[in-house]
Amino acid sequence: MLGWYDWVLLATSIIIIVLCLLQGGKSEGASGAITGGGLNVFVKTKERGAEKVISILTLILAIIFFIIAILIKILVK
Repeated sequence: MLGWYDWVLLATSIIIIVLCLLQGGKSEGASGAITGGGLNVFVKTKERGAEKVISILTLILAIIFFIIAILIKILVK
């Protein structure tokens, strides 16, 4: 039987997955690495607007996820 903490962890993980899927790609991926395209790896690109909000929410929820996971491991027998 799942406890309330398991449901919180499950909901947090689903939200993190959705937020990661909403984020836009920051590079060309594997095809750009193979063909040599997009060698601007160190070019500074700033996130603005909705991209920045999604990025910050993903970071915050990832931290919350790890804290909850550690607390469950420590507190639940």
